[in-house]
Amino acid sequence: MRRIWLLAICAILFGPVSARAQNSCAEGKEPRLPSRAADAMPGSAFAAHVAAMTESERDAAIGAELSAGNIPSFVRNLVPVTLDAAVPGGRIVHVTACVLADYLAIGSDRDAIFTPMRLRTALAVAGQYGFTLPTSRLVDAIYAQAAIHLAPQPLPAGDEMRSTGYYLHHNALIEAQRAALGVVPGLLTAGHMKDLVLTGRLWRFLDRVAIYGWHRGENDPIQPLSTVHGANYADYSHGVRLVSSTILVDGVPMSIFDALEDPILARALNGEGPIANLRQLLGILVQPRL
Repeated sequence: MRRIWLLAICAILFGPVSARAQNSCAEGKEPRLPSRAADAMPGSAFAAHVAAMTESERDAAIGAELSAGNIPSFVRNLVPVTLDAAVPGGRIVHVTACVLADYLAIGSDRDAIFTPMRLRTALAVAGQYGFTLPTSRLVDAIYAQAAIHLAPQPLPAGDEMRSTGYYLHHNALIEAQRAALGVVPGLLTAGHMKDLVLTGRLWRFLDRVAIYGWHRGENDPIQPLSTVHGANYADYSHGVRLVSSTILVDGVPMSIFDALEDPILARALNGEGPIANLRQLLGILVQPRL
């Protein structure tokens, strides 16, 4: 596991951009995710495996499964999401971000469980594969451009929100809704979970996690951008959607980290403007928390 965290930190800090990654939006299945092993646990078996674990133990188990590639194929489709922004002089910049079709889940297409996780785990898995988390503006764009819109299904609040039982119950509600709608696996899907997001506010709250979303419709999220919860907090409603660290700016490949630090280009990706020293911020956030 230590090697995984080190790889993730290096990927976050240096963000390598390969020629293959530049074209990966058009390639279908994301090539940086390892193949799922034939003997990998299905979602129900994983849920049983972690049922008696502490939150910390469960989170470590989630990280290990995702790092090993135990991810269903319907999550793996890489889909382009486009955003525009006016820059000085009146020119419009067109930005394309490549995002996974759904939130991270563990298991097979027939037996998978969406897995809320702590911020550190989400960033480590993202960094391992050359991804990062979205901004709130990206979450809005993903919802607006999604082929499938699922309705949020809040459960009663309480300490049980962080339990594996709640994860399973919420997952069953999502699957029932998908079945009722006849959802085709692999299409860009949104609305069923909140997102862990990037925001410059985290510089002021290095021990927090930022969440946003759970849309009822376009520009209508249940959850406004919030940094109320600690970085180790995760409940049933939290999803992790990965965004490629390579974006296209007017068709030219660029690091999303560079774009989010740029005072002009950040306008396309982040309603709050640029995020100062983003790589440094992510390097801090991926460190272990007590």
